[in-house]
Amino acid sequence: MDSYAIGIDLGGTKIAGALVARDGTIAFKESLPTLAHEPVASVLDRILVCVERLRSRTSTSIIGIGIGTPAMTDSRQGIVIHASNLKWTNVRLRDLMAEQMGAEWKERICLDKDTNAAALGEMLYGAGRNARHLLYVTIGTGVGGGMVLDGRLYHGASEGASDIGHMVLEPLGVVCGCGKRGCLETLASGPAIARQAQAALRRGEASGLSALNVESITAQDVVEAAKRGDILARGIMLAAGECLGIALAYYVDINNPELILIGGGVCAAGDLLLGPIREAIRQRALPANARAAKVVLAGLGQDSGVIGAAALVWHHFAPKT
Repeated sequence: MDSYAIGIDLGGTKIAGALVARDGTIAFKESLPTLAHEPVASVLDRILVCVERLRSRTSTSIIGIGIGTPAMTDSRQGIVIHASNLKWTNVRLRDLMAEQMGAEWKERICLDKDTNAAALGEMLYGAGRNARHLLYVTIGTGVGGGMVLDGRLYHGASEGASDIGHMVLEPLGVVCGCGKRGCLETLASGPAIARQAQAALRRGEASGLSALNVESITAQDVVEAAKRGDILARGIMLAAGECLGIALAYYVDINNPELILIGGGVCAAGDLLLGPIREAIRQRALPANARAAKVVLAGLGQDSGVIGAAALVWHHFAPKT
């Protein structure tokens, strides 16, 4: 083994890290709580602890460190622009890490939005291998995306590209965390799916979910009930899939991808979610574009965060062979 990249998935609750080989395989993993309520310096200390633990697990060289952040990120300057769950604004994370690790690391640390990193990881090592035009969509606490155009990550003018969760589908709908009404995230994210189930049960609709504490029902509960054939749960998943498909149909007609990869916790629903997504795209996108866009599950699963972060390193810093 010539060298490893370190991939760090910086989340609101957990800092996950891994030593990742050039072929995308993981050698070792580490994890620490983020403790996001603490100051930037304290979170930085835990990131560095995670990095040092990983470095201590190998005698081979570390080519670089990639960090996927839960936020809009200036990937060129290494700045976390705004991370609401960390309460960070314009944090120069690359510079702060280099100050602690040594100036020689400054050019060996790269940052990007976590969904961008996951999209790159899928292109290099996952279900998107050999694709030149793809969209990665994660459906969990929120709905996010990462875009690859012509084999390269696309960031946009203000590093805000592919944030599909905030496409407005219902202008008079539920208020989103971003302040707008009726964003896709309010209709198809994990919390949205759970909220819809809870509201239906309060209205007295029949479902096996009624055996659970209504206030504690999660999207996972809805997915599992849908898999068992529960009519209410299946209807909620159908509606979520249709909303996702409507939003993705716009993307299909604008960027004409060959592949749309669906990841995140809610993707455990499988074809109960993918089926209505595909059908909505078929009905709403231009026929040739719809036929070109294959919708499949992402391939890296729970390791997509750390592998994607390491992929930033291998993609940008590894010597060409």
